[in-house]
Amino acid sequence: MSGDWRETHRGLAHAWMCDHFGHVNVRFYAHFFDDAGFALWSMCGVTRDVFGAAGVHTVVARTETDLRAELRAGQPIAIASRFERLGQKSVTYRQVLRDPETGRVHAEQRAVEVFFDPVTRTSRPIPDAIRALLEPP
Repeated sequence: MSGDWRETHRGLAHAWMCDHFGHVNVRFYAHFFDDAGFALWSMCGVTRDVFGAAGVHTVVARTETDLRAELRAGQPIAIASRFERLGQKSVTYRQVLRDPETGRVHAEQRAVEVFFDPVTRTSRPIPDAIRALLEPP
């Protein structure tokens, strides 16, 4: 499986993301990780065109986020992501949000996405063309 770590997002924690305690609010971690998750697919060759040709897309079935250290306005962020599990109808990936200057881990996320047929509105097995892009040769 395509389990190598890839840098999938870089950004900055902005003051407008902070709550009344002065640190980045939990809702923005979801935003950061969501952007990184989209990038992970395309970095592995599973682009929008590939999904379209296969007649599927994915839906997030589960996320679990562990907040490790406070993130404050002005801090840079970098997210590294990798696929960890390839099932019959789903994939699991892990993401780690760090300060690229210090290496400190601020949060980790594990997500499960299920392959979905937009016509029948049901889950479906991972298409062979997509599986081939995610599995090693």
